[in-house]
Amino acid sequence: MKPTIGKWRGLQRISDGQGRFLMLAADQRPPIKNVIARFFPDGSAPYDEVARFKRLLVQALQARASAVLLDPYYCLSGALHALDPGKGLVMTLEESQFQETAGGRLSSVIDGWSVGKIKRMGADAVKVLAWYRPDAESQVIEHQRNFVRRIGDECRRFDIPYLLELLVYPLPGEAEAGKGYEEMSGKKTEHVLDSVREFADPSYGVDIFKLECPIASKQFPAQGAPGSSQALALFEEINRIVDRPWVMLSAGASAEDFYNVLEHACRAGACGFLAGRAIWQQAFSAYPDWASVQEGLQRDALAYLERLCALTESTASGQSTQQAVSTQQSRLAALKGLAPRGYGEAQ
Repeated sequence: MKPTIGKWRGLQRISDGQGRFLMLAADQRPPIKNVIARFFPDGSAPYDEVARFKRLLVQALQARASAVLLDPYYCLSGALHALDPGKGLVMTLEESQFQETAGGRLSSVIDGWSVGKIKRMGADAVKVLAWYRPDAESQVIEHQRNFVRRIGDECRRFDIPYLLELLVYPLPGEAEAGKGYEEMSGKKTEHVLDSVREFADPSYGVDIFKLECPIASKQFPAQGAPGSSQALALFEEINRIVDRPWVMLSAGASAEDFYNVLEHACRAGACGFLAGRAIWQQAFSAYPDWASVQEGLQRDALAYLERLCALTESTASGQSTQQAVSTQQSRLAALKGLAPRGYGEAQ
């Protein structure tokens, strides 16, 4: 795909200048709130506690990231002021509380939030998580496809990059049903691949994909171990399907499991990562001891993030992003003497 000028600028802002994406996710809501709620008698997660952790995340880890992913609930007042203006800003659009139906999960946007508001606040990209099972009931599949396509249309309208996160999930009645944000250990590889094939269609307007491992992270073979070449081939298939930048998500995997997955993905063509829990969940396990949480972020989480960045910088080529940038530079040159009349035409 050939990005417009606005999308190209957004991709530049959230990458490292070499076409690689070293992105920190701090938009999680249930995975953070659920930990905090265990320490309050009423089972709630006070706003200030959630916002405080997100602010600490940004302060402790942003220096090594090319961009940070934030949410509007807790980060606009809790963490945005702590973000280095030199860092890329990705804002999430989807509501974390999906609708669980007999036929599958239905996604929706945050009430009162929109692509237009994300653009107007100065963010560089829009992120959306869409739950998807190719074998869900037909009306659920149609709802999810329309959900993704509508946001793609809005991102085109506001000329801002569209980052789509895809996750398969257990249907009602399956062994892992009810696990909201845990990686599905029994997921089928073909479900992951078929989901990517569907949304790689240009009609959805996706500029960059945030993808899960095609097999459970815990079952993924180590580099050079038996089955490693077959595992690498799965990522190579993803790279053939996706004709634009794609990055890996951690989905709550352990630090070592995610490192192993990312190494295979980058060798196959991934342009980096957009990860959260694999980076900071160990430090957060010290909650409610805020001093220990902060120390863990500044020491262990930052060291691990450095490992991920070093791996990406040494292994990922960033070729797909660089090709998009090169194409856009040629198109910008062709606008000489035409802008502003020529901008936005025949994009």
